[in-house]
This record gives sequence, structure tokens and C-alpha cells, in this order.
Amino acid sequence: MSTSTTSAPPPGTQDPPPPKSPGGTKYPSARRSWRRALRRDWQLYSLVVLPLLFFLVFRYLPMIGNVIAFRRFEPGGSILGEQWVGLRYVRMFLTDPTFWQVFRNTLWLGLLTLVFCFPIPIVLALLLNEVRRTALKRFVQSVSYLPHFLSIVIVAGITMQMLATDGPVNHVLGWLGHDPIRFIQEPEWFRTVYVGSEIWQTAGWGTILYLAALTTIDDDLYEAARIDGANRWQQIWHVTLPGIRPTMITLLILNIGTFMAVGFEKILLLYNPLTYPTADVVSTYLYRAGVESNSFSYAAAIGLFEAVIGLVLITSANQLSRRTVGTSLW
Repeated sequence: MSTSTTSAPPPGTQDPPPPKSPGGTKYPSARRSWRRALRRDWQLYSLVVLPLLFFLVFRYLPMIGNVIAFRRFEPGGSILGEQWVGLRYVRMFLTDPTFWQVFRNTLWLGLLTLVFCFPIPIVLALLLNEVRRTALKRFVQSVSYLPHFLSIVIVAGITMQMLATDGPVNHVLGWLGHDPIRFIQEPEWFRTVYVGSEIWQTAGWGTILYLAALTTIDDDLYEAARIDGANRWQQIWHVTLPGIRPTMITLLILNIGTFMAVGFEKILLLYNPLTYPTADVVSTYLYRAGVESNSFSYAAAIGLFEAVIGLVLITSANQLSRRTVGTSLW
């Protein structure tokens, strides 16, 4: 009884192996897997189309207009300017004392907003996390979230009515024997009014991300801390805050990136010529210089300068966060 054996093909007749990339990955298989994933999940990929189009049309294409910061632009002329002028408009705002005044105001308002508006949602989220009565917790959340859903026009109107000379705040001051204070007309009060209205409008809504991050902390960590004799404050310091640290760092980096973008709409609604010394910021100055005075090239140069500062701030904050705490956006 014989068994048949298959002889190996002679050398030189085998099929060549598929080409490989320098890293060892087979190009055809990788391409086929990408196409297979696209065919399988095309519905999910289609959801990305509209957001990409939005950012392309309303974020990236308008960046081409920054070229008018270096060209003389005249309304009704070429959209990219009429004549190349180089750094003329940059030198104009660098030597303009009014610009440096509004730049200082922007730094002050941005710093005060970051110092007060960033930690308050964290504190409020920690306090809400300690509330054990569900009904009370939901009531406080609903009341604190409500200002976020009001338009900026309504928020500014409520602020002006509350702080008017004959408003409720001055009525209370009158009962206490204090003379009425012109909060809206006096420059030294504007920063307090703006930061206070920002806290009232954004503090409740800002707690949502922190409350979500608190739910991801393992309860066993609290149990271990209690066994070790930690009280509530020590549990918050050693368990809760480290648990939400990545969320805190991410939001801090984003807030630093928008440091220069102080709320244009609210300031425009709250300020007046009497409060320009402390209320006028870069965005409102751009509005007056670009829209009201038709100096579009000058305004574009200032806007480009502001964008560069924002890019430097968010990049520096990201690098500093990566080296110190190991958390970063990229």
C-alpha cells in the first residue's frame, strides 16, 4: 500500500510574498481593512461630514481673509485687498496708546474671569456631590443651570436693572444707610459687575462635566480612605480632587486658550463711554475700528495679533501641563 506525497515546487516558481511597508505592515491588507471598515460603518463616518464642512466653511476658509492685515482693503474693492502694505497696520496698533489700554483691560478681565469663574464650578460640584437628599440636589442644579439658557441680552438687561440707581441693589443699600452707587456708570465697578454676572451665568452649567467626572471615581477608594481614618475633607483632598484632575486640567487649558477672547456681546451691552477706561477690550475696540470706522485692515491686524497670543497661550499651557502633571490635550 503506497502513500502519495506532494512534492514541493521547484525553486523560483513560488508566488512572491506581498509587498510590505518599512514598518512591516502589508499595504494591500491595511488598505483592504480600511475599505472594509468604511463599508461596514459608513453611517458613522457620514456623521462627520457636516461638522467637517462647518469647520471648513466657517473656520478655515475665513482665515484667508487675514491677508488684508498686510494689504490695504477698501469696501467694494477686492476681497483680498488692493495694495500690499506689509507691516504698516501692525506698526500702527503697536504705537497706538489706545490699543495698549484696551489690551491691558482685556488682560485684567481675562485674568479675573479665569481666577474666579474657573474654580467656582469645581467647588459647587463638590458641594452638590456631598448632598444626600436627591430632591434638594436636583432643585439646586435646576436653579444654577437656568441662567445658562438665558440669552446674553436678557442677562445684560437683568444685570442693568438690578444695578440701576433706582434698582433693587441700591434700594437695599439705602435701607442700610448707604448712598446709591452708580454701578453701570462708574469705571471702577465695571470689572466687578462683569465677573459677577459671568459667575451667575456660567457657574451652574460648568458643574456638569465635574459631576460626570465624579461618578467615575471608584467607591472602593473612599472606603479605603475611611478605613485609614480620613474625614470628609481629607477624602475630598486625597480622593475626589485627584479623581477629577484630568477634567480640571483639560478645562483649564481650554480656558487659557480663550484668555484673550473676553465676552464681546456682554461687554458691548454693558459698557458705555463713561466706563471705557476699564471696560473697553480688544474685541469691542475691533468692532469700533473695523465696523464703525471701516478700518478693516487695521482691525484684521489686531485680530491676527490676538489670535497669535491665544495660540501661544494654549500651546504653552498644554506643554506645561504635560511636563508637570502628565495630562494634556495633545
